[in-house]
Amino acid sequence: MDLILSGGRIVDPSQGLDAVGDLVIGDGRVVDIRLGGASGTRSAPSGAINLTPHHIVMPGCVDVHCHLREPGQEHKETIATGSASAAAGGFTTVLCMPNTDPPIDSAAVVSLVLRRAAEAKGARVIPLAAGTQGMGEERLSEMADLVECGAAAITDDAFPIQSSATLRRVMEYCRMLGVPFVAHCEDKSLTQGGCMNEGEVSAVLGLRGMPAAAEEIALARNILLARLTGVHLHVAHVSTAFAVDLVRMAKRTGVRISAEACPHHFSLTDQAVADSGYDTATKVNPPLRTRQDVEAVKRGLADGTIDCIATDHAPHSAEEKDVEYQFAPFGMVGFETALALTFTELVEPGHLEPMRAVECLSSAPARIFRLDCGTLRPGSRADVTVIDTQREWVVDREKLLSRSKNTPFHGRMLKGLPVLTVVEGRVVHSVLEGM
Repeated sequence: MDLILSGGRIVDPSQGLDAVGDLVIGDGRVVDIRLGGASGTRSAPSGAINLTPHHIVMPGCVDVHCHLREPGQEHKETIATGSASAAAGGFTTVLCMPNTDPPIDSAAVVSLVLRRAAEAKGARVIPLAAGTQGMGEERLSEMADLVECGAAAITDDAFPIQSSATLRRVMEYCRMLGVPFVAHCEDKSLTQGGCMNEGEVSAVLGLRGMPAAAEEIALARNILLARLTGVHLHVAHVSTAFAVDLVRMAKRTGVRISAEACPHHFSLTDQAVADSGYDTATKVNPPLRTRQDVEAVKRGLADGTIDCIATDHAPHSAEEKDVEYQFAPFGMVGFETALALTFTELVEPGHLEPMRAVECLSSAPARIFRLDCGTLRPGSRADVTVIDTQREWVVDREKLLSRSKNTPFHGRMLKGLPVLTVVEGRVVHSVLEGM
């Protein structure tokens, strides 16, 4: 049976489309887009789901950076719970990082993740694979086998490769295989023992800092190696003002580079560590930065220097996080707040137009990783997200579908709620009445 979403504001950057109309879905594909007058001026088709122009109907959100913890750390998250949490946040496809136990560094583990993903009921899950065995520095992984088995890209996230020689070889293989290399940019010699941004706040709190230069030095090196090897370099979680400038410069000089930003890096500053009373949910890597950095990330998203928004969803158990700040693991959950934070912090204040926000969350990440999604063109896979842009709601960690609850946004009022998530024509999440 067809699924018809009627009377919503259809926003699709892949077609330059922003208009009220009906989206018709059948057999897991987009069948048609019927544009018309505003809701209430015409009759909805029989059996349609009635929406209004404050409901944005968009290509399904794509998260290119998350941690699902399976295999080996299922007490934090599983592929099933992570997939459900992602769907509740409006995500239809997520790319999971390889820092599992064992890591995603072999064809066997890639196959395991894909098998578990096929059993999940929420968002589609695609693994990213490690460029080195054991996510170390000594031996390269069998990258060709990993990509052939279904890994979408190669990455060093969580364990950034410090050796330039090793990284060069990994990049050369990625270039040969035609996949991006996803870089976590951090000079570990400058961040060892650090737990938050180095600056005035860390000095007042008495916590060891992680200087912005640690990210910027590694990024500059990675840009030079990308220029040398010709690889497509995708920069994970850009967080400093000068890092944004480095990405901008690299693009202007012809380096094949794309970049992502996370909602917490455009929504919070390092002052949140103090204001929250050392809440370890604010401990992330890269750390929350200064107001100047936050504003630079927003400008980078607005002008296209930063291509997309990713969550860096990083679940941890309460027992792991309920320790002294310096001993807690890095990371916060992000699936179920990312879309609302984008509209609350970027769209509502006027930093991004809705079209650009939708692009950052759907068509841009799909394009960067060459995924078969990110569009509502007739005939395309019917991955769809509907957000009620006027719906205000309060984040409640206990109501999150993620197995872990480590969010710094607990109790915060957000504007914009994902109300419907459709994966290949199948409704995987809905809070709409009558569904």
